[in-house]
Amino acid sequence: MARFGGDGLECARGERLVFAGLGFDVGPGDALLLEGRNGSGKTSLLRLMAGLARPAAGRIAWDGADIGDDAEGHRARTRYIGHLDAVKPQLSVIENLSFWAALHGGGAAGAQAGLTAFGLDTLARAPARYLSAGQRRRLALARLAAAPAALWLMDEPTIALDRASIAALIAAIAAHRATGGMAVIATNVDIGLDGARLLSLEDFAVADGP
Repeated sequence: MARFGGDGLECARGERLVFAGLGFDVGPGDALLLEGRNGSGKTSLLRLMAGLARPAAGRIAWDGADIGDDAEGHRARTRYIGHLDAVKPQLSVIENLSFWAALHGGGAAGAQAGLTAFGLDTLARAPARYLSAGQRRRLALARLAAAPAALWLMDEPTIALDRASIAALIAAIAAHRATGGMAVIATNVDIGLDGARLLSLEDFAVADGP
């Protein structure tokens, strides 16, 4: 099965180099946790992994092929959950999820699976503008279960979640990994993923000049 990896990666923010010499390797069923203080480049690395930005140096590859050579194919196999929930307030919960699932091949069954995975069934008809911060986050995360994809990328996914919702997230990640899926998660919270590996961005930080 395919592997996802990078080597010699450098990331620049403006004129400042954030990290350099970074490498990673993720295989089927793996979970990789990105750790580091604010500003260490966790979000930047996730964006590189998603193909939303290009590294200043180095290479990111899927099964040996640079992800930039097939941007559309990489988008199709990736689900990226960033800081923003990207919820349309004028639509209901199920309308938000159904719209997204239809775009990514999940269909009505996928939308229902997303609702159930994150405990949103009773809120299905509620307008999204009335959701709490935690409910909005659960709706964003429900997209992961609504349409299949090999690679899940998540940026601080536990923000605003209560214990039950964090447990639902852990269960969804475990189910994804059990089918050979991969997960990369930027977090400074121990969310208790069995067998997850750690990648500290502090190890690749570039010291400021004099």
